[in-house]
Amino acid sequence: MTIDWNKKMMEQHTALKQHEAVDRAIVRARKEVEINGGGTNGYRIKQGEHAGTVLAHTTRRPPAI
Repeated sequence: MTIDWNKKMMEQHTALKQHEAVDRAIVRARKEVEINGGGTNGYRIKQGEHAGTVLAHTTRRPPAI
């Protein structure tokens, strides 16, 4: 009975560690995008049909005096 319980706990621990390792690998593999580059507060598309377009650019209108 004790051996089965220990085996189950070790299998769960191993599965958890493998899952964490995969998560860490995914985080390390992603590429960061350049935000606020060139004076914009959005992401500028660099390649393709829409090259030069700024995405998620927020504009703030000055208050009317």
